[in-house]
Amino acid sequence: MNELILPEILELVEKRKWQELTARLADWREPEIADLLLHVAKTERVLLYRTLPRRQAARVFAHLDHEHQDALLSELGDEDTRHLLAHMKPDDRTALLEELPAEVTQRLLKLLSPEDLVEARQLLGYPEESVGRLMTPNYVSVSQEMTIAEAIDSIRRSGVDSETFNLVYVVGEDGRLLDGLRLRAIIMADPEDKVESIMDHSYVSLSAFDDREKAVQMIQRYDLYALPVVDSEGVLLGIVTVDDVMDVAQAEATEDFYKSAAVSPLEMPYSSATAPALFSKRIGWLTVLILVNLVSARLIAGYEEYLMQYFVLAFFMPLLIDSGGNAGSQSATLMIRALATGDLQLQQWGRALLKELAVGLLLGGVTGVLTYALGVYRGGHEIGLVVGLSMMAIVLLANLIGVILPFSLVRAKLDPAVASSPLITSMMDILGLGLYFWIGTMILSLN
Repeated sequence: MNELILPEILELVEKRKWQELTARLADWREPEIADLLLHVAKTERVLLYRTLPRRQAARVFAHLDHEHQDALLSELGDEDTRHLLAHMKPDDRTALLEELPAEVTQRLLKLLSPEDLVEARQLLGYPEESVGRLMTPNYVSVSQEMTIAEAIDSIRRSGVDSETFNLVYVVGEDGRLLDGLRLRAIIMADPEDKVESIMDHSYVSLSAFDDREKAVQMIQRYDLYALPVVDSEGVLLGIVTVDDVMDVAQAEATEDFYKSAAVSPLEMPYSSATAPALFSKRIGWLTVLILVNLVSARLIAGYEEYLMQYFVLAFFMPLLIDSGGNAGSQSATLMIRALATGDLQLQQWGRALLKELAVGLLLGGVTGVLTYALGVYRGGHEIGLVVGLSMMAIVLLANLIGVILPFSLVRAKLDPAVASSPLITSMMDILGLGLYFWIGTMILSLN
C-alpha cells in the first residue's frame, strides 16, 4: 500500500465520501485493501468494508489474519455476514470456520445457504491439518467421451467459478479421476478428436486424509498449479491450489522456526500478541531447560575435589560443552530440514547416521588437534591429551545425537523440530561434561 496515498484515503473515510472512495479503491488489489482496513478506526471499518463489491469483499476478507477476521465478523450484521460467506471460496471459508470458537462457527453455519452448508460440513468433517480441509470443490472436469470441441464448451460453462482451469481433470461416469490435462493440450488438439485421444493416464493426486505438508511437497516436486484430491476409491473430491499450499508452507516454516528456538508456536501475529501470551509461550521450555541444566550442575559438584586438584580443566569446560552443542545443533538442523522437505525418509536413518559418523570423525579430529595444542600450552601434555580426546569424543557424539534425535521423534510421530538448538545444547552439556570428566580421570589417574 502506497504510504503517500494513505492519508488521502483516510481523509475520504473520515468525511464519509463513500462513492468517491469506492472509485479510488477500484484499482487497488485485495491485499492492499486488507491493509487499509487495519489503518481505519473501528467505528469506520465496517462502513468502509460495506462499500466494497461483495465478491471483492470476500477476497479482501480472506487476506486478513484470523484475529482481524474474527473482529470484523463481530462488527458485521447477519445479513452482511451471510453475503460474505456466500461469496468466499470454499477453502477460505473452511479455514475461517475451523479457527473460530465452536459457538461462533455454529452461528455462522446457520447463515449459509443449504448448498454451502452441505459443502462446509463436508470439508470440516476431515481431520485437522488434512488436505481435505484445504481443498476446494470448485474445479473443471470433462468426460473422456467428449470431443475436444465439446470439452472446450464445457470448460467455458463450468470454468467461471473454478479456482483454476489451467488444469482440467478427466473423470469417468462414476466420478473416478482418470487423468489430468493441461488446458494448452486441449486447445491445441483437433476439435473433432475425443478427449480420450490426448490422455496418457499420467497424473499425481492426493488423498483427502493426507497431511497438508504432503501437498506442499507434491506441488514443489511436480511443479503444478494444483493437485487433485481423491477419496479411498479414487473419486475426485476437489483440488488443492498453489496459493493455499504457499500459506501452509509459510505456516509450517514459521512453526518450525519457533520450535527451533524453544518457543511454542504463536496463534497470532507477534505485533498482536500481549506480554502474558508471549510469556506463556516461552516459560514452559525455559523451565524444562533449567531442570535439565540442573543435572549439569550436579555433575560438576560431584567432581568438585577433582577440579580443585586440576583447576586448569575448568578453563576448558565452556569451550568443550559449547562446541558439543554447536556441532549437535548443526547436525540436527540438517536432519530436520531434510526430513521436512522429504529429502530424507524415515527408513534412510542408517545412511544418514553413517554419513554424520564420518563427518563427526573429521570435525572431531580437526577440533581435537586444535584443543590439544591449546591444552598443552595451558597445562602440559596430559592436560592437552585430556582436552583433545574429550573434544573429539564430544563432537562425534553430538553429531550422532543430532541425527538420532530427529529420526526418533519422527518415528514417535512427533515434530522433529522439537529437537531444537536449546534442547541439543542442554543434552550435550550433560553428556559432554560426563565424557570430559571420565576421560580426565582415566588419563590423569594413570600418571
